[in-house]
Amino acid sequence: MGADRQDIGADQTDRPEEDALPRVRDVLSVDALQRGAPEVLVGGEALDARVRWVHVSDSDQVADLLDGGELLLTTAAGWAGADAALHDLADRLAGAGVAGVVIELGTRFTVAPPAFIAACRARGLALIALERVVKFVTVTEAVHRRIISGQLEALQERQRLHELFTGLSLRGAPADVVVRETARVLDAPIVLETPGREVVTAEVRDVRASDVLTGWAARSRSDVELLTVPVQARGVRWGALVALPGAEHPAGVLTVLELAATALAFARLADGPTAWEVLPARDLVQAIAGGGHSGDADVAARLAAAGLPVVGRTLGVLVVPRAQPGQVQRLVEALIATDARNADADTRAMGAVHDGDGVVLVSARRELSSAQISAAAAGLPTGLAIGTPASTVAELLASVRPARLLAARLGPAEVRRVDDRPLTRLVTELGGDHRLQEHSERMLAPLIRFDEQHGGDLLRVLRAVVAHPGSRTAAAASSHLSRSVFYQRLTLISDLLDVDLDDGETLAALHLAVLTLPG
Repeated sequence: MGADRQDIGADQTDRPEEDALPRVRDVLSVDALQRGAPEVLVGGEALDARVRWVHVSDSDQVADLLDGGELLLTTAAGWAGADAALHDLADRLAGAGVAGVVIELGTRFTVAPPAFIAACRARGLALIALERVVKFVTVTEAVHRRIISGQLEALQERQRLHELFTGLSLRGAPADVVVRETARVLDAPIVLETPGREVVTAEVRDVRASDVLTGWAARSRSDVELLTVPVQARGVRWGALVALPGAEHPAGVLTVLELAATALAFARLADGPTAWEVLPARDLVQAIAGGGHSGDADVAARLAAAGLPVVGRTLGVLVVPRAQPGQVQRLVEALIATDARNADADTRAMGAVHDGDGVVLVSARRELSSAQISAAAAGLPTGLAIGTPASTVAELLASVRPARLLAARLGPAEVRRVDDRPLTRLVTELGGDHRLQEHSERMLAPLIRFDEQHGGDLLRVLRAVVAHPGSRTAAAASSHLSRSVFYQRLTLISDLLDVDLDDGETLAALHLAVLTLPG
């Protein structure tokens, strides 16, 4: 399948009834056949052939009467015994597309002819010998009932799938929901990719993302076990829906993919290109900033599959507090454009809003300069926090929380690096250490109680003070209070905490306590 299945015409579609047909190995379990003590003489992959019908004949000219997919039941009464004739018979049966041969021993042969066994093995034709006599009519009835039952199930399942994907289309379900439903139906990982084989969104089910997405572009091109259908409409191809190996489906795996691809095409026509553009960024940010991953390998695979290479690159995270999606997208576009004039430039970025923060992930050949970032951030009303540059995914993951913590404390249009805020980094590295939490609670409890009881803003004022320890004027401006009101707040804070706010050690301890608080 794989890359050679990328363009599937209507005449190549697997018919659902074919996928519902039993295989030769399934037919062997039928009670009527089991009474004959069947012995598989040629099996393996040959037993996977689909059985479309059962045909009974003892003639050695039966191949001329077959259309393919039949399971031949025979006593071989009319067969010649010469090796050459048996070889020729096996060739003609295989050429006619017979699913397999069940030969009842005792009438013509007491044991299966070695020449015929060898010929069937050479042609990959399933061969089963029956040691005891059975009623072929009973076998035929039993197998045909199974075939018809499978066809009915396939039709019912096809109707259910049609209703499912039509409903998704009518409700305007986004691409990731369609992909998730497809993976649920097939119980297999499903990937939606662009024509350039970058992953738009994926549902990996119970498999690790790294096992599915590592080296995705190369795998998509060459893995013959992948089943792929295009997502296209009106002569435009937007990508492909890819299924990894999984269980069979009564309606056919390809049928499920085609119905899902149609739903995706309708959604794409209705929503436009931006609907797909935001999905990779949203999924990545959710995995990295929201902890929705299973480790470094998982994140590395997701990044590379989405078009953000990891190896030999400088990775980074930028955080815009209280961001809107449009602001994040403009920042991404500006970052990419900052070095567009350089011949060796290769800055790639994508971002999304997560828990109110705009989180932008960057992969570049070299670390972005402060001038580049400041130019890209021009116009941001809420500031920008720059995480520590990383050379590995582990370092990138470790840089996210300090950047978000710093972003929460930025003033309007303020651009700051985490590396310039060592205390913020220290609080992040200490994580949830209970001693840090106890320190914060011990120092700030009176302010927290006062603000809760009076709807006050003392914590906000204290944050402004510790953020601007050298300038009370700047602190007052940051807290949006007049100088007189600001100094009243300082006096109240000093009284409630019983501390001297001009003491350096006290101010450092308060700063540590404030940074430990969430938000």
